[in-house]
Amino acid sequence: VYVWDMDETLILLKSLLDGTYAAPFSGLKDKKRGIEIGKQWENLILKVCDEYFFYEEIEDYNEPLLDALSEYDDGRDLSKYNFNNDGFDDLNKRKLAYRHRSIKEKYSQGLHKILDQQTIKLWTDLYNLTDSYSDGWLSSAHDLLKQSINVLVTSGSLIPSLAKCLLYRLDDVIVYSSWEVGKLRCFSWIKERYPNVKFCAIGDGKEECEAAQAMRWPFIKMDLRPYRFPGLTMKVVQSFIDVAY
Repeated sequence: VYVWDMDETLILLKSLLDGTYAAPFSGLKDKKRGIEIGKQWENLILKVCDEYFFYEEIEDYNEPLLDALSEYDDGRDLSKYNFNNDGFDDLNKRKLAYRHRSIKEKYSQGLHKILDQQTIKLWTDLYNLTDSYSDGWLSSAHDLLKQSINVLVTSGSLIPSLAKCLLYRLDDVIVYSSWEVGKLRCFSWIKERYPNVKFCAIGDGKEECEAAQAMRWPFIKMDLRPYRFPGLTMKVVQSFIDVAY
């Protein structure tokens, strides 16, 4: 099982917005172009969150996992449920669980089921533009994930992270948010979820590195050098696992 930190590992956003992605290329990458691309991603992520994932209502109630409130869900049919007029507040975990179930269903279906054709074209064009600008970073990440079992752990809030996964074509992977609980706790949950398998953690930050060390998992640090997309391959990943195990 491959446990990924998401931001600046599988996806690019912050480094586009602040220009740090372009910096190591010594002028070969247009920094302003990267910032423009990042802003387009930011707007699209917010659009999906607000229009389809109830984010304006639930942004203050972050959970580490979409199933975290399943015990409060009575299984009610939501096909005709009026989310706009159900008196939702933070004290009613059942109504919050309904929203999480609705998000989970949309997440598993994919954005092509809910976005209009104009937005799909905008999204497709932006993905291809970003992939070209980043020398195939996004498509390489997508292809690598198809070869294995993958879990994502993000330090960001859960709902925007799910939107990012869909928009960056990281198809229906399990996502944990370490926002309140920390990455080590998430790593422990993942180990419980997948007993008796080997693990490898991949990320670009100190917290996931320390969490992997605590779990005694091999850790691959992503960076523009030496390990990044499209240079990171399953052969490279397997070499780390072979050494550790």
